[in-house]
Parts: sequence; structure tokens; C-alpha cells
Amino acid sequence: SLVLLYRSVPVSGFLCLSKDGESMAYKIGTKQTTKTVELGKAIHVYVARDADDRLTGAIVELCGRMSVPVTWTETMTDLGEQCGIDVGAAMAAMVGDEE
Repeated sequence: SLVLLYRSVPVSGFLCLSKDGESMAYKIGTKQTTKTVELGKAIHVYVARDADDRLTGAIVELCGRMSVPVTWTETMTDLGEQCGIDVGAAMAAMVGDEE
């Protein structure tokens, strides 16, 4: 699991620590997640089961083409909490340290 360090600007990026202490970040939301995967910067994508099937289907297909692993969460609320935000999120991409 990840530990939120602080909220960065813009709101879609959050710096986190992985279990091994390495700095990580999320790109949250459909547009940011899709862009991150397309650019080859995503190392893992999280998708909420209760999000719109058209959105989730497209990102899962893209992740398959780009060889990015996908993990499903039960709800958008759960995924938002995992990302350290107060609202739900349909999907989020984990990226390495963004310097």
C-alpha cells in the first residue's frame, strides 16, 4: 500500500511512497490515466469496478496493448481514498518519481 506524502499541483498528481520507500505518484482520472499510459509512463493502473464500462473497457484494452498491469478496486470511492483524494475516481495510473 502507498502512503500519501502531500498533494501536488495540479490536483491530479499525488506523490506517494511505495512499501520499499521509493517515491511514486498517481495520475488520477480518465484523461490523465489515458495520457500517462499512452506516453509509456504508467507502471500500473487501478480501475474501479463501478465506473462506466465504456471508460474501463478502453483503458483495460490500452493497458493490454502497452503491457501495463491493471488492478481492479471495488468502487470509485475506494480508489479515490487509495489515491488520497476526497472524491471517487474511475481510474488512476501509478508513475515513477516525477522530477
